[in-house]
Amino acid sequence: MKRVFFSLAIALSGVGAQAQTEATAPAPTPVALSVVARLPEVDKSPLDMCYYPANYPVLKIQDKATEPLVARVIYSRPMANNRAVFGELVEWNKVWRLGANEATELELYRDVKIGGKKIIKGKYTIYAIPSTDAWTLILNKDTDTWGAFKYDDKKDVVRVQVPVKKTGAPVNAFSMMFEKGSNDTILLDIAWENAMVALPIALK
Repeated sequence: MKRVFFSLAIALSGVGAQAQTEATAPAPTPVALSVVARLPEVDKSPLDMCYYPANYPVLKIQDKATEPLVARVIYSRPMANNRAVFGELVEWNKVWRLGANEATELELYRDVKIGGKKIIKGKYTIYAIPSTDAWTLILNKDTDTWGAFKYDDKKDVVRVQVPVKKTGAPVNAFSMMFEKGSNDTILLDIAWENAMVALPIALK
């Protein structure tokens, strides 16, 4: 009988300890709750970036980078989602931020030539003026801006007209990437819906 009472006492003390632990556990503070409520949701047009050489940060930490860093693009990636893009969502012959949200930015880590003009290393905004057969790509020195609402052509560094090519398949997510061209040139490929253009960047 003593053993029964002893076991019961231990069990009750455990329940009491658990209740005490739950009762004394700190409740979330209103400040913590307000911070959580203000945390941003995942953007519908997520931010992305591309490098030349491709995947440079990964190659760097793996000690496999055989070429110096040349350029990086930071841009947002809107989705077509069965919408008509060019001519509707993106208007013909009007300045476009080249993506969504903040205007797309190109950072150069060395001097290059674009459109035959020397472009010194630094950070630039890229805009586009799309038309059916060709796009005008614009480097502008006004950075850290949203959309194209404050675009000022007086701050243009260079304008280049590039031909439009058709993609082999529809591109749902607006996409950009660098690839190696010919004769010491790299290409910044830009694709969305059924259209693709490439900006040549001469390294010499």
